[in-house]
Amino acid sequence: MAHEITPRMTNPAYVLPGAAPAIQNLVKATRDGGVPESTLELVHLRASQINGCGFCVDYGAKSAKKNGVSDEKLFAVAAWREAPYFSDEERAALALAEAATRLADTSDAVPDDVWDAAADHYDEKQLAAIVLMVAVTNLFNRINVTVRQPAGVGL
Repeated sequence: MAHEITPRMTNPAYVLPGAAPAIQNLVKATRDGGVPESTLELVHLRASQINGCGFCVDYGAKSAKKNGVSDEKLFAVAAWREAPYFSDEERAALALAEAATRLADTSDAVPDDVWDAAADHYDEKQLAAIVLMVAVTNLFNRINVTVRQPAGVGL
């Protein structure tokens, strides 16, 4: 039995002129940071899972699959700490994504050990790409959850 979700309004990124291209330019910039596309996809998917954004989880899983993320990783990304499928670099990026997504959950939102682990694997340009990917994902999540953008449909 399918559960039908009806959006409250047209996605705000498409209501305000210039918003969608600006957001897409940020996404495009993350691709120029030297981080593997598959890692950025995992970061996007994990942040979207945390935020409960069905549209972004659905889209992110499909996009990750297209960009070479294995089924094992897709199925286990929510439990990446306990799964053997992730590299040390991916783990560092996922930990950073989780901390930067859960800012209000602790007084030390992005602890030094999380940052330092990411910095051990990524240079400044790559860290910038990961941080921007997390930020843009959180923007997408907040828009889509607020307007109830249904999963599995195009914008």
